[in-house]
Amino acid sequence: MNVWRSLRRDGWALAGAVVVVLFVLAALFAPLITGVVGQNPYTYHLSTLDGSGAPKGFGGGISAQHPFGVEPLTGRDLFAIVVYGSQVSIAVGIAASVVSVLLGALVGLVSGYFGGWTDRIVSRVVDVMLGFPSLIFMIALTAIVAASFPRPALIVLVIGFFGWPAVARVIRGQVLTLKRRTFVVASEAMGAGPGHVLLTQLLPNVFSTLLVYAAILVPASIGTEAALSFLGVGVPPPTPSWGRSIGDAVAWFSTDPAYLVFPGAALFLVTLGFNVFGDGLRDALDPRVSRRGSHRRRTAPVPTEELV
Repeated sequence: MNVWRSLRRDGWALAGAVVVVLFVLAALFAPLITGVVGQNPYTYHLSTLDGSGAPKGFGGGISAQHPFGVEPLTGRDLFAIVVYGSQVSIAVGIAASVVSVLLGALVGLVSGYFGGWTDRIVSRVVDVMLGFPSLIFMIALTAIVAASFPRPALIVLVIGFFGWPAVARVIRGQVLTLKRRTFVVASEAMGAGPGHVLLTQLLPNVFSTLLVYAAILVPASIGTEAALSFLGVGVPPPTPSWGRSIGDAVAWFSTDPAYLVFPGAALFLVTLGFNVFGDGLRDALDPRVSRRGSHRRRTAPVPTEELV
């Protein structure tokens, strides 16, 4: 309840939450939304193109039938491409973040609690992973994996795998402090095993950190998926993807800037929304921020009129 009150007082966090909800709803109800204008992202409208393949008319073919215009060379409706593209971006972003958080939580809890050689080995692995050129490895891995393997699932696994080290490092630091607390020591003294301590004593106390990390990792994962699609190793066409649309739009920017503006704006807004909401959630879950806010309210000067 306190978290909800803190979020309600944070206008930026509320705005970010609204943006996130709108994009999630767009992803869930993409067929209904695009059906309003009678379009889908797979139908070619070649009559909307001129001889060079560029869209006819203002703004890349913007009209009542095509609110965002059409895609060069194919004539596919750009509004439908942007709306359906949210399905891939948001699904991959959330799923990859879940993978990263689960792996990071597991590694961080085990490393911090057991310490010793386990902690040393894990710390060295984390150092290597954080310094590894992950994007290059992602490109190579997605390029060599068999085409029969579902590409969205592969992208989720690859992005999720490279996202856990930062989570593990933060959770490890918290566990190193928590395992010396009285409630953990008392639980161990009463005969609780490592599994019980990890799941019932330590995990609940780092859950808020994991929740914040998940919210912050989603936009990073969405951006990585867009980068992979931009480089041609993301989801295969004709599946709509903001990153691939942005990559294709670069060559058409001088003649059809709308082709770059709409997918780029969608990517910018959803990443901004998740980032702002994640920052607000972090502040709401941080007791130090709450205490500072309460202290400022308690020590605020009383208006002169009330003293008279």
